[in-house]
Amino acid sequence: MEAVDKTPLRVIYPIKTNRLAEDIEHHYRVELELASRLREAPRSERLSLYGPLYDELFRRVPNHPQLTRKVSDAEKRQVSKDKLALLGRFLDKDTVFLEIGAGDAHFTLAVADRGVRKCYALDVSREILSGVNDPRVETVLSDGCTVPVPKDSVTLAYSFQVMEHIHPDDALEQLRNLFAVIAPGGSYLCVTPSRLNGPHDASKFFDTVARGFHLKEYTTTELARLFRAVGFSRAVPYAGFYGHYLPLPLSFVKVFEWAFGKLPPRIAQRWGRKPVFRNLLNVNLRAIK
Repeated sequence: MEAVDKTPLRVIYPIKTNRLAEDIEHHYRVELELASRLREAPRSERLSLYGPLYDELFRRVPNHPQLTRKVSDAEKRQVSKDKLALLGRFLDKDTVFLEIGAGDAHFTLAVADRGVRKCYALDVSREILSGVNDPRVETVLSDGCTVPVPKDSVTLAYSFQVMEHIHPDDALEQLRNLFAVIAPGGSYLCVTPSRLNGPHDASKFFDTVARGFHLKEYTTTELARLFRAVGFSRAVPYAGFYGHYLPLPLSFVKVFEWAFGKLPPRIAQRWGRKPVFRNLLNVNLRAIK
């Protein structure tokens, strides 16, 4: 059995949770160890590590929320509804949709229900994709960087809480590959938690930055810069309020993030979880080719 460091940890951010303190601490120690292996691995090894290390995490942390939390069909439908509140305006009968990190493709299927032309569901797990058996969805296996779909074919790509799990050295390559498959005038809508009110992984109780499997958390400003670097012509941020999403000027978001980033970490995390600030900080960024 793998040895886990037993040095006492100090909880610096008490967050309401139903999990036992010792379970949270064990989870954090294991995730910290595995994420360090992923961060330090050379690229030639790293792309083959994503899946096995997540498998090891779930084996060593059997009470991980992703394993123990039961999600009802009603909850899944509500999640899809919430996502479509942002995404739905960009869907029509000519849409070729690609979901990155699609998992069991539940949301990709919800998009297919809207009568779009074609849907791709991309993931790094062959096992999870093997459960997708709907002719309206074509499954695509990736190593975390590749996007093996036809060039210039996708009119709308989407990811939800995926970008933060990609090694920062791989992020630019993945975005270049994604840019290549998006059709001229098409777009990529990326949803990821903000670094400014994080961390959002298992580090959130014990640290001021993500050190677990959130290999890098971003701000809208940082992500917009990455998008421009790979060739997207512009980026439009959106903020959600009461189930409705509004486009915001990128210049406004940049100033807001700059000011919020000046706050001490404890205050930033506390204020950043209040709805009015959280809605402005959440990264909902549409990059247009």
